[in-house]
Amino acid sequence: MMRSTLIGVLALTALTTTAAWADGDPAAGEKVFTQCKACHQIGETAKNGVGPKLNGLFGRHSGSVEGYNYSDANKNSGITWDETVFREYIKAPRTKIPGTKMAFAGIKDDQKITDLIAFLKQYDADGKKK
Repeated sequence: MMRSTLIGVLALTALTTTAAWADGDPAAGEKVFTQCKACHQIGETAKNGVGPKLNGLFGRHSGSVEGYNYSDANKNSGITWDETVFREYIKAPRTKIPGTKMAFAGIKDDQKITDLIAFLKQYDADGKKK
């Protein structure tokens, strides 16, 4: 009986966590994105800089933005960006993809990551807001 209760609690916790991730605030995420602006751009006029442009990030394969010179580690990571993978990466980029050129220490705050995801998800591959 206790085991099934524990499983139920864990399942509910997982659902609640996933629902919380979906509730990010794009406006708050735009503020978090100021940490990213030194290297990345997003939007209709975005260009590659120190880092690749981030338009249409989710669903894209790592190392695939045309015109950006990725590390071999990034090109060969086999990653397709989704919320879970991005969340792991942005917390510790060099842990998720050893050998990445990204010299960012990471964002540790889960809510800030959730908000950043909500901000990034607004932009399609052409940089237009959905």
